[in-house]
Amino acid sequence: MRIILYLLVIIAANIITAAFPPIQLWWFLVPTGSFLIGATFILRDLVQMRYGKKTTYLAIGIALLTSALSSYLLGDPLVVTFASAVSFIVSEATDTEIYSRLKRSLAKRLFWSGTIGGSLDSVIFVILGISPIGAGFIPWEAVPLAVAGQVLVKVLMQGFGAVVLSQWGAIRIQENIK
Repeated sequence: MRIILYLLVIIAANIITAAFPPIQLWWFLVPTGSFLIGATFILRDLVQMRYGKKTTYLAIGIALLTSALSSYLLGDPLVVTFASAVSFIVSEATDTEIYSRLKRSLAKRLFWSGTIGGSLDSVIFVILGISPIGAGFIPWEAVPLAVAGQVLVKVLMQGFGAVVLSQWGAIRIQENIK
């Protein structure tokens, strides 16, 4: 079920990004799908927690193909689909390896792996996909704000998810003690 949810959220993020204009947060413009992309890192960590690293990489491969196909079918320019695929594989693999190797509490593992993975995702996607190198949707002057806006949303999602899941884990531990 975790793998299916992970895949569905990735598809939903692509659909939402294609269907709705970016949201203005202070001086940042944030693609609407960024809120769900932040959640995919948490879901990917939950897949790894349940099934291990080998199955997680298989899920990442399936998610990569699913994401690229949905991006293409939604009419994204090929350069945007390519940038999305590159940023996806780099960020998800980074998240997986940090989550695996970081010997901290669940909340810290979720937060740091997702924050670093999400930041890489934002930088790579904005530069390769929508900057003048890619589709040229934004000028160079807007690149730092586009990256910062996406990173901000993803970090907030990681923090929220880490708190919720650590509280959920604490509740489950308390229930097992009773």
